Amino acid sequence: MKEDRHWLYRPQNLPRLWKWGSILLLLCVAAQWFVKLHAGFGFADWFAFNAVFGFFSCLVMVVFAKWLGGRVKRPQDYYDQAQDQTQQPGAGADQADPPAAGPASSAAGSQPWSRP
Repeated sequence: MKEDRHWLYRPQNLPRLWKWGSILLLLCVAAQWFVKLHAGFGFADWFAFNAVFGFFSCLVMVVFAKWLGGRVKRPQDYYDQAQDQTQQPGAGADQADPPAAGPASSAAGSQPWSRP
């Protein structure tokens, strides 16, 4: 059976999407010649300011999202590692957890116990 893909995902429609998207963008920018904008700042009255500002704002958001994704990314087996640590032999409920470090032992190296 042939898979019926949505028209936006068909490869033959990609050039049409680019063409009509570009035409729509140019019409929106050209509309500034006919519509008077009432900007709060002087630079907002420049021709195509809103389009350029929107493009660069989107670019900054994408770059920031890529950077943030790289900073908070976890290894592919991150959850498997945590599960493996809890299933080690001898790490059952019969063993008591070590005491929590209180405010008196907060200095580095003064921990009465260490975890492997």
